Amino acid sequence: MMIEIDFNSDEAIYIQLRNQIIMGIATSDIQEGDSLPSVRQLADTVGINMHTVNKAYSVLRQEGFIQLDRRHGAVIALDIDKIKALEIMKQQLVILLAEGRCKNISREEVHNLVDEIFEGYE
Repeated sequence: MMIEIDFNSDEAIYIQLRNQIIMGIATSDIQEGDSLPSVRQLADTVGINMHTVNKAYSVLRQEGFIQLDRRHGAVIALDIDKIKALEIMKQQLVILLAEGRCKNISREEVHNLVDEIFEGYE
């Protein structure tokens, strides 16, 4: 999995890292049981601070995407609580859809966009 950080982005680096790891899982570039690089190794490879990688890994652990183990490091281990995941997704979508509605984005356009995105995961 290739991690690319946009240092000019307004998005925090640890969030960019988190998002890219989640995208790697969604697209099967990385799978359940795969180990992620150590904090130091990933920080050196990407050229970022170790604390930034540690924060991204911590967020991923809290969100149920990885487990942290002293012997094996960060390992992809999905906590599949579908009900909780759907509730979080709904909270995020409420705002995104409201923003789209304010900009005259139609239901059909949203459905087409969702279908297009899901096709990228297959």
